[in-house]
Amino acid sequence: MSKQSKRREALLYHAKPRPGKIQVVPTKKYASQRDLSLAYSPGVAEPCLEIEKDINNVYKYTNKGNLVAVISNGTAVLGLGNIGPEASKPVMEGKGLLFKIFADIDVFDIEVGTENIEEFIETVKNIAPTFGGINLEDIKAPEAFEIERRLKAELDIPVMHDDQHGTAIISAAALLNALEIAEKDIDKVKFVISGAGSAAISCVNLYVALGAKLEHIYMFDSQGFLSTDRNDLAAEQQKFKNPDHQESLAHAMENADVFLGLSVGDIVSQDMIRTMADNPIVFAMANPNPEIAYDLAVASREDIIMATGRSDHPNQVNNVLGFPFIFRGALDVRATKINEEMKMAAVYALAHLAKEPVPEQVNIAYGETKLIFGKDYIIPKPFDPRLIATVPPAVAKAAMESGVATAPITDWERYEDELYERMGSDNKIIRLLLNRAKMAPKRIVFAEADQLDVLKAAQIVHDEGIGIPVLLGRTEIITELMEQIEFDADIEIIDPKSDEHTEKRNYYAEKHWKNRRRSGVTMYDAQGLMRSRNYFAAMMLNEGDVDCMISGYSQAYPSVVRPVLETVGRFDGVSKVATTNLMLTKRGPIFISDTSINIDPTAKELAKIAQMTNYTMKMFGLNPVIAMISYANFGSSKDPHALKVREAVELLHRTVPDMVVDGELQTDFALNAQLLQKKFPFSKLAGKKVNALIFPNLDSANSNYKLLKELNSIESIGPIMLGMKKPVHILQLGASVEEIVHMAAVAVVDAQQKEKHQKDVKASE
Repeated sequence: MSKQSKRREALLYHAKPRPGKIQVVPTKKYASQRDLSLAYSPGVAEPCLEIEKDINNVYKYTNKGNLVAVISNGTAVLGLGNIGPEASKPVMEGKGLLFKIFADIDVFDIEVGTENIEEFIETVKNIAPTFGGINLEDIKAPEAFEIERRLKAELDIPVMHDDQHGTAIISAAALLNALEIAEKDIDKVKFVISGAGSAAISCVNLYVALGAKLEHIYMFDSQGFLSTDRNDLAAEQQKFKNPDHQESLAHAMENADVFLGLSVGDIVSQDMIRTMADNPIVFAMANPNPEIAYDLAVASREDIIMATGRSDHPNQVNNVLGFPFIFRGALDVRATKINEEMKMAAVYALAHLAKEPVPEQVNIAYGETKLIFGKDYIIPKPFDPRLIATVPPAVAKAAMESGVATAPITDWERYEDELYERMGSDNKIIRLLLNRAKMAPKRIVFAEADQLDVLKAAQIVHDEGIGIPVLLGRTEIITELMEQIEFDADIEIIDPKSDEHTEKRNYYAEKHWKNRRRSGVTMYDAQGLMRSRNYFAAMMLNEGDVDCMISGYSQAYPSVVRPVLETVGRFDGVSKVATTNLMLTKRGPIFISDTSINIDPTAKELAKIAQMTNYTMKMFGLNPVIAMISYANFGSSKDPHALKVREAVELLHRTVPDMVVDGELQTDFALNAQLLQKKFPFSKLAGKKVNALIFPNLDSANSNYKLLKELNSIESIGPIMLGMKKPVHILQLGASVEEIVHMAAVAVVDAQQKEKHQKDVKASE
């Protein structure tokens, strides 16, 4: 994608369908006059009076306890510099979005129009009663130090400047683990620091709190070494003056144990890395270009332990591992501040989590066979679902032990459950899916690439590294559309009807004829079918010319299913294929099967659909908990429709006893865990959160999934094909660009999974 095209895409993302990235959503009913009279006048007077009696009641009756202000004056925005408060607003909204999706914290972004320290502090103090916490952001040094120090002293709610402390906390956790692997003591190692801004100063202050010695720290800013004869340093930098003068960064790095870079890219060479001590620790965290590129650094010596700020390399020092969870813990005990004890608790919690066995969901997301604590895994991954139940409790306990918690937690098990429940409303599964696809991109044939939305999706798939598109359709139309959307990559384009591809078409026709000649297909028929893009694409997949296939945008579902079934065929042991839709609901992801193919499956077919859904869910890194849906509950009806579901469940319990599946159940009992536990405590689903519903027929499954999607604006991925021999996935008619991209990622992950299965089979032979 060209620079201009990326710019336009970024602007459209922020402008459409409505400007900005966050909004205010009511949390109470407001449909009736009674609701409104409670929400506002006269009912609202009652909580006001209760808060007047006891100011702490503000946490009971308002959103203060879950509301953080993200505040900036726009003086140090990303790498853009002093661009002003209005121009900083997209960044502050983005920070608010991260707070919400990672820790379910609500945010108002506040942009303050002053560079005067006193005016800024007074503004924040005046609005502080609204909030449970203050996150300062993108304020230039040295003013940022004074602003944070004063606000922490003068306010009774948590205040943290994430630019200072976020990187410090995450890198300190990584440092502890790196030192353990390198078998070095923090009080004996030599540190070289490139950068002396707020982030670098905070990092080194935290390292000193962990035991690093000031005399072992050699710090450089843009003017050079922080020597004792420097008179141009801010107060916060003065403590890092070192009398042991270093003439250059290269000279300082000789025999250094740790290099920390928070400066500019490409200022460290391989030769400089080679002069460091044994088992050197290199944290090159300038973005987007580290002080030394990851590949160059690890190629310079085998014993290096390397971290960057980038997501495309191991050991990403990412602030999102810290600030959402630190504020979550602080808010949940109504801490009056975020103190050193709380920050240190976050450091140790993150360091310890990296040593714990990694959930399969995380391994799957990052395309790893098994992430294990070591040189390439010294810090948890941002997608690790355990973060929400690990860091906040540690921070909350530290707040309680240090005396700054005003609402201590007593039931820690319940608190952990509440933390996990908070994460049911976000779309982490999509991020996991896309991330996994990027780990090993596959060749995807888009059978309708001369449709604009399909081509836009293919462009995103290419630009994001999700897959390698192969475009099928009329060449002149595809070329023209590519020019319109500035899709200027070197992409293979194939027109199945063109003379240019006669040889390939004839080859596919002969292959297809040999496979289908006993099913009434003549050679003449086969040659004609290969002019159809769905047959041609399916044969490309069948013959290994691509790894997966996407079609269905402009055609009825059956017209696409038929060619792929005749050509690609079903997986061994599968008599009928099916589909499932992944619904991204507020309670978490829910799979619904079969939404597109089997009109009235038998009990045996229902059982097979449940098994295939179970397999697919594991592909997404989920632990399947499956309810077999009916209008009746556990034998309450003798009607054949209910008996069919019961028979399917009995078959599953007998043949795959390890599957967590039960029924027949009504949908409300399946989804309401308390109701299920109360009425049917004997069920295999009792005490568990159901995340898959297998419906007894196509009518019910399709209607329910579309009802959920339209009435509740629930995002859906699917229909995902189940039981195909090769990765082929069929879109809903008129699917959106985003839906096509998601289905392409599903196809890539499916291809990865099938490839792994084939290798496992060969290895066992």
